[in-house]
Formats: sequence, structure tokens, C-alpha cells
Amino acid sequence: MAVQREPSLSPGLRQQLAKIVGAEYCLTDPVARESYAYDSTPGYRAFPAAVLLPASTEEVAEVVRLCAEAGLGITPRGAGTNLSGGTVPVDGGVVICFTRMQKILSVDLANQTAVVEPGVVTAHFHQAVEAQGLFFPPDPGSQSVSTLGGNVAENAGGLRGLKYGVTRDYVLGLEAVLADGSVIQTGSQTLKNVTGYNLTQLLCGSEGTLALFTKLILRLLPRPAARRSFLAYFTDIERAAVTVPTLVEAGVLPATLEIMDRITLQAVEEFAHLGLPPGLAAMLLIEVDGQPAQVEAEAAMVEAVLSRSGASEWQAARDESTRERIWSARRAALAALSRRRPATILEDVTVPRGQIPAMFAAIESIASRYQLEIGTFGHAGDGNLHPTILCDLRDQEQISRVEAAVAELFDAALALGGVLSGEHGIGLAKNRFLHRQLDRTVITLQREIKRVFDPQGLLNPGKALGVIP
Repeated sequence: MAVQREPSLSPGLRQQLAKIVGAEYCLTDPVARESYAYDSTPGYRAFPAAVLLPASTEEVAEVVRLCAEAGLGITPRGAGTNLSGGTVPVDGGVVICFTRMQKILSVDLANQTAVVEPGVVTAHFHQAVEAQGLFFPPDPGSQSVSTLGGNVAENAGGLRGLKYGVTRDYVLGLEAVLADGSVIQTGSQTLKNVTGYNLTQLLCGSEGTLALFTKLILRLLPRPAARRSFLAYFTDIERAAVTVPTLVEAGVLPATLEIMDRITLQAVEEFAHLGLPPGLAAMLLIEVDGQPAQVEAEAAMVEAVLSRSGASEWQAARDESTRERIWSARRAALAALSRRRPATILEDVTVPRGQIPAMFAAIESIASRYQLEIGTFGHAGDGNLHPTILCDLRDQEQISRVEAAVAELFDAALALGGVLSGEHGIGLAKNRFLHRQLDRTVITLQREIKRVFDPQGLLNPGKALGVIP
């Protein structure tokens, strides 16, 4: 699975790049570059020739222009929390890291919009707008470190996706640098705009293959006035899975509707000591939010569904400390699973909500047949599950089984009407599987779009466009 490179730049090109961003922000030393040779995807590692940390749109444009003249590949990067190998510089080239561009440029209370640079940390942005009574719904699990530019590039989702949607639903416009170094503006700060093709939405989720973002115009909402959280325990995972569509059919649209399976719960309890009951097969975490009267009405519907769901026990959070205890379990899921084995292969297959029981059955069957430990958690409300394979990358025989199991997970999701990725992107890790979901014509069309934006194929080469068999 690993990719190794040891590229280098000519002294003249290195000097020119250092002049643009400053010598201290042009990293060419092998030790300095090593941190940028991988992201959060296990098994992929490739050194860039240099790492550049620009501080402005002008610097980004100059760097890109110089790279274009030299025919040098560019891998854009934020905090490196990507989970599909999307920021691994497989062709060498340079990494452009946006973490120095971290200003919240404006928050418009009247129009409920914000303009930010791409390196703003997601959680910091949440805190800043919530302090002004506003709300930015997208909340990826890595929000404490992930950056907004990376969220837009991956069209990140999160726990609140069921009710509020994903990142692209809150991107009104972009300032972006194209592959030749030219700068474009897409969209606007207006909520309605049907002037020309919607390039903003095309670029959102393009995984750094079409343009580099230097400013983001984001839509905000009023902060919900009230919320209620629930936790439901199940000794039968099928009952938990069936409860998910049942809640929505009952007229409840939760802000979050999460699920955790037996292996995940065991890991969470070992890690966080939350006092979870023994012998659980699954747990649902549910939250409704909005105006107080709406929240009370929806909370009553949740209670009615849970009372006949077959849950062995369920409880509502009556205060903020209890709520925090409930959600600490969910936030601990990946960290807890990571403690059990040297590596965690975290996938994000997504199926129609009604197929969640069937997908859980498929995951259990795959785990049994390949003799693997798979802990599954995820955003059950929108069908986005994270089967997480616990393994050791040093064990080649085990890795062969892991790779076969991953392929079957994707096939199972597609057979149920699902997709390869709900929020992590295709990147490098899923590139060879893209043709299983998209036909040759669609992949070719995507490549033609890439060619229009990036004729030399310099932006994030090797990612997201698939391999046509």
C-alpha cells in the first residue's frame, strides 16, 4: 500500500520559491518534509520535494505560476486529517500547506455569511460564530484540527449531516487559484445566484484537483435555541439499525443520529470508562434541536419511538453535563478503536437509510469470513457508516485479507444502492475502485473537466479521477 519517493528541487527553483514565501516557509530539509509525506490514511507515504507555507493569495498564485512553468506537481494540504490519501504527494512535487492563512476576515450578522481564509480551524470558526449567535452546521469528527479549506475540498460531512447537510450546502463562493496561477472568484455573498454555471459547487469536493482555495464565502444559520439528546442501548444490532429509519418515518428529523456497534462500544468503555452497561450490541445517540417548542415536540416523538424500539434501556439528557457525557462516547470512537491495534483502516461507505440493517449484516459477514476485527460507527441518520478495520500493516498476510475485505465492503454498499464515499473522498485510497460506481462515460467526462482546469495535470496528481480498466 505504501508509496515511497525521495524527490528534490534544483537549487535555482528552490531559491525562487523561497523568495516568494520566505526562506523559513520553504521547507526542503528531509526531517521537515517528513511530516508532510503522509496524512491520516494508514499505509500511504511519499515525500514531497518541498513544502511551501504561503501567507496570501498573491503568494499562492506566484508559487503556482512558477510550478506551472517548471511542470511541477502541486499537492494542496490543510491539517492533514484526510482519510483517503488525498494529501499524500505521490508524484513528489511540492506541497502547498495553507495553515498560515487562518484569518476570519468578516462575519456579516445581517446577511449571516462569513469570509474566511482556508487555514481556519473548523472548531475555532464554530466558536467564533456561535459567540455571535450564529451557527455553522458542518462538523466533521476531526473539527478540532481540520481546516475549512480542506473541508470544502473534500465536501466534508459530520454528525449533523442528516438535518443540516454537508459542507457544500454552506459554501456560497470561493476565491481560487487555477493551475496556471490565475485567480478567479466564483459565487457571491448573496443567498441566491443563478448567473452562469455553478463553478462553486463544482470546485467544492474536487479534492484539490481543479483549483486551490484562498478565500471561502460561507453561509451561516441562527444558532439553535434549544436541544435535547438521547442515548439508547440495544442487545441486538438489527433492532438498533431498524430504529434509524423508523425515527425518520415517524416525522422526526434529528440534528444527529449516530450508531456504534459492539466492538466500538467495548473500545470506548476501555478508553473512556463511561460506565456503559456490559453486553451491548449497539448504541444509538440522538439529538434534536431548534426552537424550544419544536424540540419538546420532537423529543416526545423520539421517546415514543424508543419506547417500542426494543432498546434494552434508553435515557434523555436532562442537563448539559449529561449531554456532554453522551457525546463524549461518540467523539471517543476512533481514538478508542485506534488503541486496539497498530493501524485502523477507516472507511465511509454510505447506503440508503433503509439499507442500514443489510449493510451491518454484510459487515459482520465480511469480518467473519476474513477473520478481521471490524468496529463500525457512523452517521446512521444519513446512511454513512464507518466500518473500521483494526490491523497491523507489518503483517503482510493480514493486509492481503484487509484489502480483500475493503473491496467487498465497497461491493456490498454498491449492491445496496450506496456509494464508495459519503464524506472522506476518493483520493488515492479509493481511486482504483471508482469504476465500480461510475461508468466509463462519467469518468471520462470528469477527466475532461480536469483537463479544462488543469491541462498539465499538476494539481493533486494521481487523485480522485479513477483508473479505467
